[in-house]
Amino acid sequence: MPRLLHGALPRTLLAAALCVAATLPVGAAPKDDATHRFAAIGHLAGDEAALKKALTASSESSLEFVVANGIKGANEPCSDKVYQRRRQLLEDSARPLILSLAASDWTECRNSAGRSNAIERLNRLRELFFADPNSLGERKLQLTRLSSTAKFRSYAENAHWKVDDVLYATVNIPSNNNHYLRAAGRNSEYEDRLVANRAWLHRLFTIAKRENMKAVVLFTEADVARAPDAKPAPDDGFAEVRRQLDTAAKKYPGKVLLVDADKLAIGTQPTIKWRANIGHLSLGGDAVEVTVDPAAHEMFTVRDPQAKRK
Repeated sequence: MPRLLHGALPRTLLAAALCVAATLPVGAAPKDDATHRFAAIGHLAGDEAALKKALTASSESSLEFVVANGIKGANEPCSDKVYQRRRQLLEDSARPLILSLAASDWTECRNSAGRSNAIERLNRLRELFFADPNSLGERKLQLTRLSSTAKFRSYAENAHWKVDDVLYATVNIPSNNNHYLRAAGRNSEYEDRLVANRAWLHRLFTIAKRENMKAVVLFTEADVARAPDAKPAPDDGFAEVRRQLDTAAKKYPGKVLLVDADKLAIGTQPTIKWRANIGHLSLGGDAVEVTVDPAAHEMFTVRDPQAKRK
């Protein structure tokens, strides 16, 4: 075996080290684990001051991304002026910003004659917020949109991205019974989106299993978690998606975290509740930071982003 000079490396090891160094961004250090953090902002119902405050609190460089639910309140107009003002606010986010739509953004919109304008306004939101394959924010994050599939070209609001061994995705499921309309012949939007979302969820879990992802995290406005043995009510717009998620989670070896903007009881804080491998985190109008550590016993931990760090 050849004798090495003090402090020297074998040529093969030196070459390997130089090769690894060349693949790292300038100034970057290799990650020693797969721990990362993200922020999630609940539905602030058009409160711009609260949204700005939440975005400021979620501006730390250690955050991989921020997901915000909804851009406007039910009492605000569904106008391009409001949409564009909120888009600029989200674009000013210091971190990559992904928008998850709320019911008040489109399902409750009416035209000047008082008729539903939901589909037209949803299409306008898609043009303004989801036309680009990247996220919003000053620093972009590359996303994969459902609209990249020809059959579902319209559904650009559904997007997925990966951080380490975790797959993240948004799914357009509004809180007002998934925009299910009880009047006969008026459910074409709901039915078409149901088909698109079914295909989207199937794709997400297929990717997660194929690539051995440790977890799938889904962002929706509506609470799509289901209590054990709960039976759907008549005309339940969430029944199918809940059945699909339950079935997919049972076949998936990793964790499934459902993050929504469902209202919280007064005095309660956002916390994750687990049922088997399905976790449920409702935000209401709060903002949280979530630390993700696939090696930890508790893979996801939640904290208030405005609380002082220890």
